[in-house]
Amino acid sequence: MVRSSFCDCAPNVNKQGKMECCGLLTAQKEQVPLKSIEVELEVRDHVATVVSTLNYENKEDKPLEAIFVFPLPGDAAVCHFSAQIGQTQIVAEVKEKQKAREEYDDSLSSGQQAFLLEESEQSPDIFTLSVGSLPPGESASIRLEYVTELAVQADDGLRFCLPAVLNPRYEPQGSEGASVQVTSVPASLVPYSLSFSVRVSSPRPISKVESSCSLEPLQYVNTEQTQATVKLAAGHKFDRDVELLIYYRDAHKPTAVVEAGQESAKPGSLMGDPVLMLSLYPEFPQSVMSSLASRGEFVLLLDRSGSMGCPTSNGKQQETRIASARDTLLLLLKSLPMGCYFNIYSFGSSFEHIFRKSVEYSEKNLEEALKKVEAMQANLGGTEILEPIKHIYSQPCIPNQPRQLFVFTDGEVFNTKEVIDLVKKNSGSHRCFSFGIGEGASSALINGLAKEGGGHAQFITGADRMQPKVMQSLRFALQPAVADISVTWNLPKGVSVTVLSPTITTIFQGQRSLIYAQLSGQSSKAAEGGVTVKYSLAGRPSENKLHFSLKPAEDTGLTFHRLGARSLIRSLEMDERDGEGQHDEGVKGKVVELSVQSGVSSSFTAFIAVNKGNNEPIQGPLMRRAIPAPIFVSGMYSPMCHGFMPSTGYCPSGMYMKKAMGLCRKSATAKRSLGMYPMAPMACGIMSAPAKRSLGMYMKKAMGLSRKSAPAKMSFDFNDEVTEPTQQPPRDPLLQLVSLQKASGCWLLDPALAAAVGKTSEEVENTKPSAVNQEVWATILALIWLHGSKMDAQEEWELLAMKAVSWLRAQNAPTVAESVVAANTLLGFSVQTDVLGL
Repeated sequence: MVRSSFCDCAPNVNKQGKMECCGLLTAQKEQVPLKSIEVELEVRDHVATVVSTLNYENKEDKPLEAIFVFPLPGDAAVCHFSAQIGQTQIVAEVKEKQKAREEYDDSLSSGQQAFLLEESEQSPDIFTLSVGSLPPGESASIRLEYVTELAVQADDGLRFCLPAVLNPRYEPQGSEGASVQVTSVPASLVPYSLSFSVRVSSPRPISKVESSCSLEPLQYVNTEQTQATVKLAAGHKFDRDVELLIYYRDAHKPTAVVEAGQESAKPGSLMGDPVLMLSLYPEFPQSVMSSLASRGEFVLLLDRSGSMGCPTSNGKQQETRIASARDTLLLLLKSLPMGCYFNIYSFGSSFEHIFRKSVEYSEKNLEEALKKVEAMQANLGGTEILEPIKHIYSQPCIPNQPRQLFVFTDGEVFNTKEVIDLVKKNSGSHRCFSFGIGEGASSALINGLAKEGGGHAQFITGADRMQPKVMQSLRFALQPAVADISVTWNLPKGVSVTVLSPTITTIFQGQRSLIYAQLSGQSSKAAEGGVTVKYSLAGRPSENKLHFSLKPAEDTGLTFHRLGARSLIRSLEMDERDGEGQHDEGVKGKVVELSVQSGVSSSFTAFIAVNKGNNEPIQGPLMRRAIPAPIFVSGMYSPMCHGFMPSTGYCPSGMYMKKAMGLCRKSATAKRSLGMYPMAPMACGIMSAPAKRSLGMYMKKAMGLSRKSAPAKMSFDFNDEVTEPTQQPPRDPLLQLVSLQKASGCWLLDPALAAAVGKTSEEVENTKPSAVNQEVWATILALIWLHGSKMDAQEEWELLAMKAVSWLRAQNAPTVAESVVAANTLLGFSVQTDVLGL
């Protein structure tokens, strides 16, 4: 039997020295392609059920084993796994992980077919699928089903993301535990097709469905427009994350839906009892929301690893992630309120901070910070995020200045669970807002940071602009903190409730809070229940009430049960990891029991399927095969940039690779101990001659090339110096104007301001009303220009404009109305004084 590894899509090197996608490889380097992926998505209100079918075909004359490493949403509840080989279908069971692995190995050793699906122990958004003993000439279809919640976006859209990109995860030296190899290739080299169909149904009308990919027109199924279907346009390749945004009318309506238990399950058990899903959208009084906080300690943590030098998307836009992050930090810093404190950390293989400790927000400190931000490059190597977060938490909190941590990263880290555990441990002293930058950012990391840190998560993919999403999170951070949250239930006599979700610790205006609860006992079908959420907002007691029917909804299947089980499993897994790295076997046992009972995956269990109907064992010698994988080389393919990098492009550094990049099984006991072998990070500059030779030899070995087998024209040339482009694109006019604003909120009347609003110094000076202060005139000019020409980006500059208006009010200038008229005349706009907030 030939054993091969397939990781998303493993590239090969042809005679011209270019990467080619070779899919599932044999020893003869012939393809065993993943022919197609079929995805069916069913969305019910704000919950999605996803069924993926992966179709393989073995064209080799030997039996094969395939290893497929792929991403899933970090909060997905995987609930079904089956395989069809020829005419035989096998449905997998959930078992304790080590037992499942041993059963898989024993089955292959005895010549039986077996299939294993397991979640990564380091990150819940990475899964490994092992397809054992695919006979010659046979086809295999793997069916995978999971359920997940849809996240609410700033514009009330519900976001579903089908992860397609699985970037290499950076593993710090000294990390424990097995790891997995991941690769990706350029869009033009993806060898399999993707079909993706969606069906949406909701109690409320569906207004539209948008996507980062081309869609066929939305088709409504009924006249009420509460059901609709849509498909990806023909010809789509699985080359990037497929993002859908679904919009309902009256999206902020709270709902409560009861789902019937499983008839075959024991009454009183999680799967046997009904489960309630409660969706809350708290609305805060406008009088409270209009007063943003003027205090806080804002700590900004920026990823400066090599992968941040990659383009923000796979398209023609060439702005890099780090450049977009620098622009975003400019907007964010200018929007901070006077009276707060701030500091900026950046990290890679090491970390830096601009100030020794957080400093008061002032013009002097702001200018110093901006100069250093402007010079930041993606040149700090790997992605070791744990140490800077530890350092931030070691700093004492400032009295009466609530700490707000903003984390910007492309999410390519290996120790996801360790990082999230640290944030949870310190959740009482801060809020954490996270931003996943680029395709393939780990949803488990980004969502986990925000969830455990009581903040909000945002993803910036494709052509998304980072700035509006970050500014929305800043608004959340400036909202009055909600305290003393409590949930009380009002249920009929004989009915009790067991809450499956973690305790709600954070509520934001317009953001959904989900609660899953198990309902035990008996009640009449016509019975009703109620729930009350109480909290304190800016010192004022508030509450939201919701009444609901206890009659189970139809056609929900076991979706809520599985999501509730997933929620409880994740909470128990975190409890198991508490206590300075000590593992709690009792808690682990509870997780395994709940996972097996509910059929939902966990980090301690795996899906195992064995074809015990084989009459004749599959014969063949066991062979190891290391599959070549891409590495960051000048002029070669970079998996983290998803494209070919020219010799003058960015060179992400600090990656660690597996020796020979293989996923081969070494022995029954050690086959999954795929240790990471440290390799010297590639410098984005000149390397010493010995280092170049050493790295070149290492790469030849890693890619399975020897002096005899390497193609004649293949070479690894490390003599080209790789530097960042020196030519900078012209600065965006909005950012140019924002960069001139002072910490207090005002602008100065100078040539730079005149240029930013498109006028000469003489024009702005000669049209100034004689009685108007220069700074007042300059600030009104800036505000008129923003309202007159940049309304499409209002969410980006709204907070700094509010600061400017506050400054103007403090000046008590008597000629504001006259200045507004003069500024409109000069700039050619007609912005009214009341629109400015004056």
